[in-house]
Amino acid sequence: MLDLRREGSVFVLTMQNGDNRFNRRSLDALHRALDEVERSSGPAALVTTGGEPKFYSNGLDLAWLAGDGANEGGAFISAVIRFLGRFVAFPVPTVAAINGHAFAAGGMLALAHDFRVMRADRGFICFNEIDIKFPLAPGMTALIKSRLTATAFRDMILSGARIGGAEAQQRDIVDDAVSAEEVLPRAVARAAALADKDRATYAALKRGMYHDLLALLDRGEL
Repeated sequence: MLDLRREGSVFVLTMQNGDNRFNRRSLDALHRALDEVERSSGPAALVTTGGEPKFYSNGLDLAWLAGDGANEGGAFISAVIRFLGRFVAFPVPTVAAINGHAFAAGGMLALAHDFRVMRADRGFICFNEIDIKFPLAPGMTALIKSRLTATAFRDMILSGARIGGAEAQQRDIVDDAVSAEEVLPRAVARAAALADKDRATYAALKRGMYHDLLALLDRGEL
C-alpha cells in the first residue's frame, strides 16, 4: 500500500494503492510512515508521490465509507481532517510530487505540504465537492483557502474546476510544473535543499504561521 524509502536526507513516501483513496487501512499506514520519519535523526525532509502515473490521490474512499467503513462515518472524516493537520504542522520540510490526479481530499493532502511540484502535461488538481454534493468541513475550507489566491479559491470551490499543472503554476497553486520524468527528481531536490533545517525551529515556525488553520484541523470539526 505504501513504500517509504530514504534517499540521503530525503524520505520518499510512495502511495501505491491504485488511485490512493483514503480509508482506515490507508490512513493508518500513512500515520505509521509519518511516525517513522519523525523518529529519524539528523537532516530530513519528506516527499510524497503516487505509484501510478495517472494518480497522486483521489481523496476519500467513498465506496469504503458506504460499505465496510459505514460504521465509522463522520468519525473517519474527522480523522482525515486531523491527519491533514498533522501534515501541515509536520516538523520536517515536505514536498508533494503530484504525478497525476489530486482530487478532493487528495488535493488537500497536496496543499498540506510546504511545497508542490506537479506534472505539467497530464493530471488535474480539483476540489469537486460541488459536483459530488459533499460540503466541506471548516478545516478543509480553511486549508484550501490558506494555500490559494482569492480568485483561485473561489473558482475551484464553486465550479469544481480541474486545473492542470501548467495552469496550477500560473495560479500559484503549485511551485513547479515539469515533465512527468522530472516531477519526483525536482521534488526531491527541493526537499534536500531544506533538509538540514532545525526540526524544532521549523515546526515552531509552521505552528506560528498556521496557528488558526491548525486549530480548526486539530479539532476535526465537521
